[in-house]
Amino acid sequence: MTAPVHQPLNARGKLASSLPAEQLAEITELFAFRRTGYSLDAPFYTDPTIFKIDMEAIFGQHWIFAGSVAELPEPGDYITVDYGPYSLIVLRNDDGGVNVLHNVCRHRGARVLTEATGSTGNLVCGYHSWTYSPEGNLIHASAPGEAKFDKNCFALKRAHGREVAGLIFVCIADEPPTDFDETSKIFEPYLAPHDLSKTKIAYQQNIIEEGNWKLVMENNRECYHCDGHPELACSLFPTWGLTEGLIPAHLEEVWDRNKEAQSSLEERCRRYGLPYEVVEELDTRIAGIRISRESLDGEGESFSADGRRLSKKLLGDLPDFRLGRCSMHLQPNSWFHFLGDHVITFGVFPINEHQSLVRTTWLVADDAEEGVDYDLDKLTYTWKQTNLQDKAFVELCQQGAGSPAYQPGPYMKSEYQVEAFINWYVQRVQEHLA
Repeated sequence: MTAPVHQPLNARGKLASSLPAEQLAEITELFAFRRTGYSLDAPFYTDPTIFKIDMEAIFGQHWIFAGSVAELPEPGDYITVDYGPYSLIVLRNDDGGVNVLHNVCRHRGARVLTEATGSTGNLVCGYHSWTYSPEGNLIHASAPGEAKFDKNCFALKRAHGREVAGLIFVCIADEPPTDFDETSKIFEPYLAPHDLSKTKIAYQQNIIEEGNWKLVMENNRECYHCDGHPELACSLFPTWGLTEGLIPAHLEEVWDRNKEAQSSLEERCRRYGLPYEVVEELDTRIAGIRISRESLDGEGESFSADGRRLSKKLLGDLPDFRLGRCSMHLQPNSWFHFLGDHVITFGVFPINEHQSLVRTTWLVADDAEEGVDYDLDKLTYTWKQTNLQDKAFVELCQQGAGSPAYQPGPYMKSEYQVEAFINWYVQRVQEHLA
């Protein structure tokens, strides 16, 4: 019979231990001699073996953002989350928590649930109708043909799941990194006032970008390219990431306006008891994070052409629409914008070494009515356009990484968060290979 039925899948060391010694030495050397302050060598973005190591060392060992409570409002509601070779079922259970199950039937390996989202009682494999409880226990297998067939030995494999401030995270490692508890304590006070338990999905967008997942994350971690986002620049100050002494002449007036708006925002946050300070530990902890509350241009309320609110309904217990955006980056695959009128979540799910799925979800108050309290096209316009622009930027970089003429280039000072992300990534993989 098989191993214990409810053990999470342990990917640690599988690929590394099976690689020829010479190939493993070459890969280890690539990581060891990565040049600080420069982009990665081309194989990090193009090599299928390094991608498989990424899936083991990063997506196989760390907490991954999967979705939000708005996607699983009732018991039996589920989403399927796919990345690399893995497919997970994330299901709301009767106790209000989440069950996370590998979406692999224990009979002959068929996908059990084939839809991206839905609601179910028991989980029935469409191939031979093996049936599992919401906890993954095998409850029916017709005509097993084995006198001593023990259903307890063929439960779906389980993974770890947890919900923090309305965000759902999964981890397939046997023993997830424990410092996520500390990271959760950092961001929960920032997010709690938005109360995601009282939100609903207004819209969800899935884009496949022809680029390695690290290029997607690098692109998000800097605003050096934000001149390429004209719609976003109406509300997001294009000086994000810059400091005194780094402001180009054409942005000096914007920088002054940004400082004034930020000062006003911080005064309101102190009045309302909302945290706003920058916490930046992107590469100094295993569950790396950056979070802050930052001002928006114009009216300072939302991602619109004039900075005005895009939904008439305030979220949670927030006292004011003019609260800028609470921006959070979490390693390795997510970023978020929490505003007074809506929330946008972003998750990156690698497909292979040159393709990534970027999932963007817009959440509004659960009592907000489309066409009455918000216009869906206006709500989603800025980030739909920004996502398409970022898709093009990422794909340009992927094309460049595939050229024999490519060589790593230096990060600018405003791209320090890209360096932090890459430093975090290199540390985590080296720990895995050690």
